[in-house]
Amino acid sequence: MNRLFLILTISLFIISCSSNNENVSDTDKISAYKKQIEELNLEIYKVEEASSSGEYKGLKTPVKVETITATPFSHSFTAAGELESISEAFVSPEVNGQIISINVNEGENVKKDQLLARLNTVIIDKNIIEIESQLALAKIMYDKQSILWEKNIGSERQYLEAKNGYESLENKLYTLRAQKNLAIIKSPIDGVVEEIMLKEGELAVPGMQLMQIVNIDELYVTIPLSEAYLPVIKKGDYVDINFPSYPGITYREPVYRTGNVINKQNRTFTVQIEIYNKEGILKPHMLANVIINDYNSQQSIVVPSILIKEDMNGSFLFVIGNENGNNIAVKKYIETGKSFKDKTEVLDGLKIGDVIITDGYNNISKGSVVSIVN
Repeated sequence: MNRLFLILTISLFIISCSSNNENVSDTDKISAYKKQIEELNLEIYKVEEASSSGEYKGLKTPVKVETITATPFSHSFTAAGELESISEAFVSPEVNGQIISINVNEGENVKKDQLLARLNTVIIDKNIIEIESQLALAKIMYDKQSILWEKNIGSERQYLEAKNGYESLENKLYTLRAQKNLAIIKSPIDGVVEEIMLKEGELAVPGMQLMQIVNIDELYVTIPLSEAYLPVIKKGDYVDINFPSYPGITYREPVYRTGNVINKQNRTFTVQIEIYNKEGILKPHMLANVIINDYNSQQSIVVPSILIKEDMNGSFLFVIGNENGNNIAVKKYIETGKSFKDKTEVLDGLKIGDVIITDGYNNISKGSVVSIVN
């Protein structure tokens, strides 16, 4: 600025002199101009000397800085999963029959082998009574034939017929009693009666769902992951789990199982984490967020992500340089790695000890003179 002002002043002076010397000869004018040029060059030299002394008189932009050091860096990603019950049963009868009683209510806790419902067994009961009567007579006949056969009285055929009749009725009675037991529906697991689909008086048939029982004490978090993550996660790795429905609840659990088959349609494999739901707050089919760590480094150059800018040549940030004793902003191009939360790993372009500008970077450009403030 000083240099421009000086040149402007001398130019105005030359113009003024030339206007006052219009009647001077050309030779005198040339001599006067040469003298003025010498004086102008002298003034320019003085200004350049003052400038080269390193003293900067202009505005310095205040900035805050940070010295680069090696720090640990980890990267994680979040995968969406869903809760599933480990023990769940859709109970249906094994025989046809009319429901004569339902012995539980929806929402009721039940134990394994607890009575849930009964089917009509009137016909089976009558058949059992009839077979029991026939069996009693058959046993008498068989016992008598056995005594006679031991004494070599009677034929072997009579003995075998009595024995066969007795054993046949025994088998029929066993079958009828087994059918009657099938009409008594019991719980296959410990759990809660979630839903009862049929009512008393309705007909129940095998394969038709009568009620749903679910155990929510133990749950799976099931997540589908891209096959690209196969080398990243394995059984036993710990993950963090949180739930959109309960922001305050967080679990840290090991991976229970990783799938061995890739889904051909979406190229994913299954990962499961087992959760003990002691308080019963979590429910099957709830959404879950699983945070999985996939990268760790003990010695990395890490910078705040907000400091990294982009232009046509790539990613860069500003570091402190020195020119003529002044701190200046230097545009440093870098190669970035993974980013997590508000931090980014720098793979190339920075080294330990570099001083990066962390505040005031929006007010500077390449070559700006800066002053460092605390």
